[in-house]
Amino acid sequence: MALRPEQLAELAGDKALAPVYLIAGPERLRVLEAADGVRQAARQQGVAEREVYQADGRDFDWSQLSAGFNAPSLFSPRRLVELRLPSGKPGKEGSEVLRAFCEQPADDVVLMITAEEWSRAHQQGKWFEAVARIGVVSVAWAIKPHELPEWIERRLRGHGLRAERDAVMLLAERVEGNLLAAAQEIDKLALLAEGK
Repeated sequence: MALRPEQLAELAGDKALAPVYLIAGPERLRVLEAADGVRQAARQQGVAEREVYQADGRDFDWSQLSAGFNAPSLFSPRRLVELRLPSGKPGKEGSEVLRAFCEQPADDVVLMITAEEWSRAHQQGKWFEAVARIGVVSVAWAIKPHELPEWIERRLRGHGLRAERDAVMLLAERVEGNLLAAAQEIDKLALLAEGK
């Protein structure tokens, strides 16, 4: 199933979690907020244990991740296992480990894979197909310049603010496509406006 990053950021804790989430893309803020949404939903469903693996080079031990999938949880009946895959390419060994997990997902594990580099070519691998078959895929493509004002307006509404179209366009022009800068400016406006 494919969802927009904003849909994951607002993921409700009452909906059953998928066994696997893949959140990737060049828009770092959207990836971070979507991952936070999955973490929040997991906490709401009683997932109290979290393990993080950073696969950022050829020397990553994939057998350690595989063993982690099969190890019993010490503190919680369910665990969130996060795999940070900056390049978006797990390699041959990593691909096998991820495919094996997707073929027989552990009942007590929710796997969340995040990647910073992503392109349509990444979506050709068998591991990606396995994840897409049983889990949720969310790609945070860069916001196009004509989409930025709408993104800013949604973000303002999320903070309980309204702005005239000229103000939104001015903010879009000033942040020059940088979503993190736009989010920071909106946070400042929310503090200054105090509900007005």
